[in-house]
Amino acid sequence: MAEISISNSDWDRLKLKVKRKYNNLSEEDLAYQQGQEEELITRLMSRLKRDREYIVFTLKKGMLHLDTNRL
Repeated sequence: MAEISISNSDWDRLKLKVKRKYNNLSEEDLAYQQGQEEELITRLMSRLKRDREYIVFTLKKGMLHLDTNRL
């Protein structure tokens, strides 16, 4: 079970921040539908070569600061 819940509208904004920080990620890497947090986390772990805790922390941090450029 994913430690984070992301709505489709929040993901649209968060995806821009993630893509800006990790510009090597493709649209396919960032594909997401609400309820598929686990698949997103797993895909990002593989592509970014980071552990689960880092990915979840990064996504949560981005969600906290959704209205800013901070990630």
